[in-house]
Amino acid sequence: MTYCVALNVRDGLVMLADTRTNAGNDNVRTFRKLHVVEQPGERVLALMCAGNLAVSQAVVNLLTDGVETERGRETLRDAPNVLRAAQLVGHAVRQVYQVDGEALQAQNVSFDVSFLLGGQIAGGPVRLFQIYAAGNFIEGGPDMPFLQIGEHKYGKPILDRALTYETPLEDGVKLVLISMDSTLRSNLTVGLPIDLLLVRAGALKVERQRRIGEDDPYFRMIRERWSSALREAYQGIPRPEWS
Repeated sequence: MTYCVALNVRDGLVMLADTRTNAGNDNVRTFRKLHVVEQPGERVLALMCAGNLAVSQAVVNLLTDGVETERGRETLRDAPNVLRAAQLVGHAVRQVYQVDGEALQAQNVSFDVSFLLGGQIAGGPVRLFQIYAAGNFIEGGPDMPFLQIGEHKYGKPILDRALTYETPLEDGVKLVLISMDSTLRSNLTVGLPIDLLLVRAGALKVERQRRIGEDDPYFRMIRERWSSALREAYQGIPRPEWS
């Protein structure tokens, strides 16, 4: 399973993805699910994937080598804006379905894939999209400043309660790490290490990219202090009068 989360706040983007692809008793595997296209000063795009690994790899390879469209062969490095980049991801998803969909169906395997695409291209704003298995997509914005794919239910409550479009980028980092920690604690199919990416609006480059594992002191501090804060919060709430 997978958990990927992306914030699109006024200051820029925060994106976080786990790396676990299998979680059997004796078969734990990891694979990078965060892919970055960067031409400093011109564009920075980040793509995170969830679902069938073979399908998502095929889509990423198409986006790297070139997707055949009505305009010719296009890659994420050619897209004139982030909207076109999202359309290219949708094109790639549909092309992979045309090639593999029937064979997957014959094996009773669902065509299960989804993507988060965020970034900025010179001349345009920071944008964030979620692309579905049909190749269609939605966009996050001030009224919906975060998007998630994969095992999202455990990490959603903290974002619903605490995140707004005005949240500073650095506070957004704290929130996505808390969101990921909540998911890690409740679902063994999501696992470390995790990949973090920060993109500041207007910079047109990656501000920070970091792989976080069990030994990361800041993430360890987040986990310990959040658990302690939750215990103190519930203990501080008065007991019901009717008890």
